[in-house]
Amino acid sequence: MSTPYFPNIDKIEYEGPDSDNPFSFKYYQEDKVIAGKTMKDHFRFAIAYWHSFCNENSDPFGVGTRVFPWDKTDDPLENAKFRLDAAFEFFTKLGTPYWCFHDRDLAPEGDSIEGSEKNLQTLVDLAKDYQKDTGVKLLWGTANLFTHKRYMSGASTNPDFAVVTHAGAQVKAALDATVELGGENYVFWGGREGYMHLFNTMMRRELDHLGTFLRSARDYGRKIGFEGNFLIEPKPMEPTKHQYDYDAATVIGFLREQDLMDDFKLNIEANHVTLAGHSFAHDIAVAAESGMLGSIDANEGDNQNGWDTDYFPTNLYDAIETMIILLDNGGIAPGGFNFDAKIRRDSTDLEDLFHAHIGGMDTFARGLIIADNILENSNFRELREGRYTSFDSGNGKKFENGELTIEELRDLAAKNGEPEVRSGKQELLENLFNRYIR
Repeated sequence: MSTPYFPNIDKIEYEGPDSDNPFSFKYYQEDKVIAGKTMKDHFRFAIAYWHSFCNENSDPFGVGTRVFPWDKTDDPLENAKFRLDAAFEFFTKLGTPYWCFHDRDLAPEGDSIEGSEKNLQTLVDLAKDYQKDTGVKLLWGTANLFTHKRYMSGASTNPDFAVVTHAGAQVKAALDATVELGGENYVFWGGREGYMHLFNTMMRRELDHLGTFLRSARDYGRKIGFEGNFLIEPKPMEPTKHQYDYDAATVIGFLREQDLMDDFKLNIEANHVTLAGHSFAHDIAVAAESGMLGSIDANEGDNQNGWDTDYFPTNLYDAIETMIILLDNGGIAPGGFNFDAKIRRDSTDLEDLFHAHIGGMDTFARGLIIADNILENSNFRELREGRYTSFDSGNGKKFENGELTIEELRDLAAKNGEPEVRSGKQELLENLFNRYIR
């Protein structure tokens, strides 16, 4: 690596909750074993290349507020090399084992398909050396199929076949890059795969085109040796009015219809889930209980702002709920927790990027500790599972097994009369959670 971009910041270490050092972990202790795994293995934390090293804190109302020391020249390709150097310095000082990228934030687009592929290959060659030197690995790669004006009406769902061919070229190159860098997953986020108005949209045709495109990408990925999961990241709207990957349940239904369940899983992003009107834990549970949870984009929205703010996660309740679901469902590997989050517009110092990631990692580490404590030392499971004991034997069990007809259900209702009212004990469970937050 060249001259450090973060010269005044040393390797971030665990110092415990009583430390007043802002450049230390208070709860994340990567080698600490909880529920049979180290914290490092529970989370498999990754850094989002685009928000951390490309996003200048611009928004729809103003230009960027961050000035990057790695933007040294007027040559975008040279700056991309400097950016990669800064990124791997950051990864190693923070101690995260993984990173993630889009093709266009890693390398600038060229003036032709061949030029773009050449630029990407140049940066992939450099990234391969950095990964070898640092031990940092690629959690997943993806292609940016939403920024360029050609994708204003979608990429694989675009009504113009010429646009679909460009999307295919980008995905091919991004898959090549992901495989060359040992990426463990590959993500599709359909930023503009949806519609703005039904008057000019043929939904059935576009959905079938999306399925055809995904099958082509899957087939190519398997052909070049990619053995990981393909991931789809749900989002309900923004930038389109309606996106075809609305939420976890919608995506699972689409994958089942398109016969893609064997190769695809879901990458759940917290802020996308809340935009769909759910809690973060809801889509995690939907995906996990269907065997379709592949990875997590860790961020959060703002209840007072109705858009995708992508704040760094600090909500401890969300973290506890998420970790209870993951502990109950065997974890997240080969996915991980990618910080698809950006620092606030008025956070302009380089050190702010460290504070944000330290806070996010500590939030989930603390959530893991509390979740494990709840599951191991409280009657949480007993209270939850106790609501369903009537299905554990007798006629309830027969019903679960599909052994009762609707006529038999009617006769049982008539025989047994009005059922006893049974409390859901919601307040008791809420108090239990609060008692374990220490």
